[in-house]
Amino acid sequence: MVRVGTDVEILHGFPHLDTVHSAITALYRRLSTDTLGTFALSVPPFDVAFSDDEDPYLGVQRIAGVMVRHLRLPDARMIVSFRDMRHAGNVELAAGPEYFIELNSRFKKHRKDIGAALAHEVTHVYLHRLGLAFPGTRDNEILTDTVAAYLGAGWLLLDAYREDAVSTQKLGYLTPEEFGYVLAQRAEVFAEDPRTWFTSPRAHDAYVRGAARARQEARRPPLAAAGRLGRHRYARDRRAAGRGTGQAPPGAGYAFEGRDPQRVSFPCPTCHQRIRVPVQGRLRARCGLCGSVHDCET
Repeated sequence: MVRVGTDVEILHGFPHLDTVHSAITALYRRLSTDTLGTFALSVPPFDVAFSDDEDPYLGVQRIAGVMVRHLRLPDARMIVSFRDMRHAGNVELAAGPEYFIELNSRFKKHRKDIGAALAHEVTHVYLHRLGLAFPGTRDNEILTDTVAAYLGAGWLLLDAYREDAVSTQKLGYLTPEEFGYVLAQRAEVFAEDPRTWFTSPRAHDAYVRGAARARQEARRPPLAAAGRLGRHRYARDRRAAGRGTGQAPPGAGYAFEGRDPQRVSFPCPTCHQRIRVPVQGRLRARCGLCGSVHDCET
């Protein structure tokens, strides 16, 4: 969704994070870890660059082809046109192989963000072909943004974010910080830092805030990287659960089950699938979904 104007308020923070986590888990469940590994390289900036003298209709087809190839859709053909409308773009999801995409007419002049708009719309086609969808328009759009970012095309959506005294613009349904969060999670898995590609200072700032949130999650108990205060709270909750006099508070992330033996479950920092392990001190926990291994102090 495009938002442009001096009177438009852009939502910030992490209000959709539960849905983002579900989207990442769903992606890992639908694709193998090996398949996800084929997306280790993001769409490079020069592939979606749009010069002022390039024909807008030829250029938009060229960039659509970039997205098709990146998302491994070789037998899909994107027919792109421009139309006056409220949103950034729209795609007609049919049986294929042809898919009709409409972009907001403003992109004929504001060509810098055509790659971002097409990243979202072509990801809709990708998910349609995978048979992966969430119920409800809002959650399905968040799924699309999350997958676009996690598979290496959605950094363009964050780079399209601008907010100053003259105008504001944001593409997609995630907040800027949530885009930064997903990109930071991707960076952790594929060791690829997208910050060198950002042309928007606001995008860089949002990435930093999102990355901080991702680091915070990677340091929650029972992970061994948890801080001293977190470990103290975890030990207190573990003792209370063992006595049957309490349980972990909402938002802690971890939950205790049983008493003999006692077990703890917590979300995998990589794919957010819950991991369940016995409470027996220091151990290494392997996620059954994504295969990542985590040092824990249970």
